[in-house]
Amino acid sequence: MYKRIAHLDADCFYVSCERVRHPFLCGQPVGVLGNQGACVIAGSYEMKAHGVTVGMPIWEARRLCPEGIFVKRDFEWYEVLSRQILDRVRRYSPAVEYYSIDEVFFDAQAMSDREIRSLQQQLKEETGVPVSVGVSLSKTLAKSASGSGKPFGCVFAIKEDERNRLLHGRPVDKITGIAQRSRRKLEAFGIRTCEDFVRADRRLIRRLLTKRGEELWWELNGVSVLPIHTTRVPHKYLSRGGSLGAATADAERLSAWVARNTERLIEALDYHGLYCEQLAMSLQFKTGGGALHGVNLPAATADFRTLYAAGKELLAACWKPGITVAYMHLIAEKLTCREHAQRSLLAESEPRQQVLDHLRQAINRQVGRWALRSGATLPLKDIYDDPANAYEICDIYGKSCF
Repeated sequence: MYKRIAHLDADCFYVSCERVRHPFLCGQPVGVLGNQGACVIAGSYEMKAHGVTVGMPIWEARRLCPEGIFVKRDFEWYEVLSRQILDRVRRYSPAVEYYSIDEVFFDAQAMSDREIRSLQQQLKEETGVPVSVGVSLSKTLAKSASGSGKPFGCVFAIKEDERNRLLHGRPVDKITGIAQRSRRKLEAFGIRTCEDFVRADRRLIRRLLTKRGEELWWELNGVSVLPIHTTRVPHKYLSRGGSLGAATADAERLSAWVARNTERLIEALDYHGLYCEQLAMSLQFKTGGGALHGVNLPAATADFRTLYAAGKELLAACWKPGITVAYMHLIAEKLTCREHAQRSLLAESEPRQQVLDHLRQAINRQVGRWALRSGATLPLKDIYDDPANAYEICDIYGKSCF
């Protein structure tokens, strides 16, 4: 498919973005906080050297790194620099995939090694963000190569001996797409490293890890089978939610989270021009475990009243009073393009309501995203008052990873 694929991965991207606008942070141990400031979602190399890891609660991070500087996330600013990187790469390559906020795949067939290194340096000078680059024969190999060269490395794994060095001794779960469950299946057959994986029988890999595993086998053997997606593939489902920050067992607050996630989900449905026919809710409890339930909707819809009512019904099915909830996700399933959707003759969104919805959206575009919102969200005043919660990573559209 492709003969030379490059993977570009920004180094400590969130921290690098903060250093662009706050140069005094350069060289300092910096942590970026998420979940309403409760835990670390990114750290500089200086902070990682103190043992601080992603997902660590802020109080533990401060104990390990008392001289650390902690800042709240700002995904709106991170997207600005992410788009700058994406635009510059598109000047050089005919096929570019916006994989995630800090990762890009691109066709590097027409670029020399020198031009790739020049692009890496140019990105650092023009955006202020250092990036690592890996170049190989497939997306999976290129991603492994960029990871092996961090920070600010440029690794070429084209020749057979270069690919062998890249894979030698590398744990098999370092391959994107192989998590703990797959790793355990492979270990049962003595497959512990990437080297073991590429030497294993392809049919065994397919039997253990299905079609996805076989694709990774081809990719690591230098055969490109995963395409560069220049546009995002259609969604199979859309989800909004995440950590509640401060876990809660308060029924009113949980209902407010349902309203907030419903409004955010409708934003995504509107953006993609979709309706959904099913709604699901996933909860994770602070003490462990969780619940997942779904309901069929009366018709394909993106109407707040219908989805919020279904969300409250799901909350009643998933949650019992007294149980503390840490995470909530609301999931729109069985998606339908609005142009082809079969609507009910008794569609819930009357013309007057549609006009009001469009007016609310227009006002919010002008004066602020959540200037007008459902009154059911009032118990979350602390969430809406914090600017860090105004823009989430899932609000950055066009990425292929999710």
